[in-house]
Amino acid sequence: MLLRHSLTMDFSTAATASGLPWRLRHADARAALAIAQQHGVSELLAGILVGREVAVDAVDSFLNPTLRDALPDPFHLRDMDKAVARLMHAIANHERIAVFGDYDVDGATSTALLVQYFAQLGIPLTPYIPDRLREGYGPTLAAFSQLMAAGTQLIITVDCGTLAHEPIAHAQAHGVDVIVLDHHLSSGALPDAHAVVNPNRVDETSPHRHLAAVGVTFLVLVGLNARLKSTPPVTPLPNLLTLLDLVALGTVCDVMPLSGLNRALVAQGLKVMAQRRNLGLSTLSD
Repeated sequence: MLLRHSLTMDFSTAATASGLPWRLRHADARAALAIAQQHGVSELLAGILVGREVAVDAVDSFLNPTLRDALPDPFHLRDMDKAVARLMHAIANHERIAVFGDYDVDGATSTALLVQYFAQLGIPLTPYIPDRLREGYGPTLAAFSQLMAAGTQLIITVDCGTLAHEPIAHAQAHGVDVIVLDHHLSSGALPDAHAVVNPNRVDETSPHRHLAAVGVTFLVLVGLNARLKSTPPVTPLPNLLTLLDLVALGTVCDVMPLSGLNRALVAQGLKVMAQRRNLGLSTLSD
């Protein structure tokens, strides 16, 4: 049968466009046949699913991922409550907020996500992306001092900050709170920030350790939206679904595994991207 042949044939003569040989993953023919019959998919696709170790009962959610099924309660993450409460305080008191982002795609999309969200609330955010060559990675005393001198009352770091002990301590000591939204591994003690939301902090128990920083930022905004619903007169609330194109781009460009929540974020984000509502992304695509 076609399936059995496709799983055992020699692909050594076939090559990619760059000349690399195709190598088929091992897939159990019986398991693939069961998926094909139970879910009505082609035998070739069934073989690919088996090769990716997708269980029979997980095929539907793998092929058609939805946020309704995949999105967790954002408040299961440590410090999420503190981060959301501080953001609500800043909104209610019209504080000046700055976003310090990393210079890669994950950091840039995380920054853009926050800027666009708060723009829908009518609140301007000051973005700060460090120069890769002159400033290097992560927050610095000079950068934070510049933001503080401009009257910033709250700094949000995205895709960085978990290891930025000195600049964060400096800001906090001068009455400027810092919220860290990151996904990088922590090597011990966390910085003395107002909140550190990071699925990879050493004391975190969240199963969502493969989120990019833009995914972590999205969860913070989900939590913020939920709390703002019960706090009039903040209406109408931003439509988070319209911002999923940024989440998808940051997740893919940071080479995060496309499984679980990431898979749902990217699948739905690609649909939003196809609508070409974001001028920057549409121009980049063209």
